[in-house]
Amino acid sequence: MNAGVMDLNADLGEGYGIWRLGDDVALLDLVTSANVACGFHAGDPLIIRRTCAAAVDRGVAIGAQVSYRDLAGFGRREMEVDPEELCSDVLYQLGALDGMARSMGGRVSYVKPHGALYNRACRDEEQAEAVVAAVAAFTAAAALPILTLPGSALSRVAARHGVPTVAECFADRAYTPEGTLVPRRRPGAVLHDPDEVAARAVRMATEGVVTTIEGGEVRVGARSVCVHGDTPDAVRIATAVRKALVEAGVTVEPFT
Repeated sequence: MNAGVMDLNADLGEGYGIWRLGDDVALLDLVTSANVACGFHAGDPLIIRRTCAAAVDRGVAIGAQVSYRDLAGFGRREMEVDPEELCSDVLYQLGALDGMARSMGGRVSYVKPHGALYNRACRDEEQAEAVVAAVAAFTAAAALPILTLPGSALSRVAARHGVPTVAECFADRAYTPEGTLVPRRRPGAVLHDPDEVAARAVRMATEGVVTTIEGGEVRVGARSVCVHGDTPDAVRIATAVRKALVEAGVTVEPFT
C-alpha cells in the first residue's frame, strides 16, 4: 500500500426508470472512480448513459459494477447461479457498460462486483472463478483490474489467472475481526456519521488499519476507499472523506 495516495470510489447510476437513488452528479464531483450499475441490480440504459457521460466530463474513472441478476433485491440477495451462467452474466454486463461508456468518449477501466456477489466472491472460489473468467475473456489485451477486499478468495483466484486486483476498504461499513464486512442485517453495519466515516478513511489511508465492530483493530491495506452512494447523506459523507484525506496529506487520485 502507498499510504500517500488513495482512490475514492462510490456506487453510482443505481436508479431505475422513474426511481432515483442518490445524487450521482454531486458525488461525481467528489470521487475519482465511479462503480456504475450495469442494469442487473439497478440502472437502465438512459441512467447508464447519463452517468457515463457525467463521469467522462469530470475525468472520473468508470468501473463496471457487476451483479447477480436481481433487480427486485437490489443485488443484495445471495443467489445460487451456475458458474457458466454467472460468467456469462458478468461478461454481458461488462460489454453493455463498456459500449455505453465508449459512446460517451470513455471506457470501462476496472470491475467491481456489487452486493451479494461481492461478498460471495470474497469467500467462494467457485463464484470467484466465474467472475475472473468473465474479466479475463472480456479483452484480449491486459485484463481489467478487479476491486476486492485484500486477502479475499477473489484476489487469490485472480492471481492464479494473471488478472490484476486492487485492494479496497470501506469507510462507511463496519468490519469483523477477520477483515470482512459486517452483514447489513446486523445493527451498526452501516455508518452514517460523516466525521466518524472521514476519520476511519484517514486511518485506513495513513495507517492501514480500522477499528472492528468489536473494538479491536484489523489491517486493511488498500489503494481505494469506498463510500456508498445510496446511503442517506452520501454527499455529505463523501465531502467529509475527501476533505479529511486531503488535509491528512493523502493524494486523492484514481488507481487506473
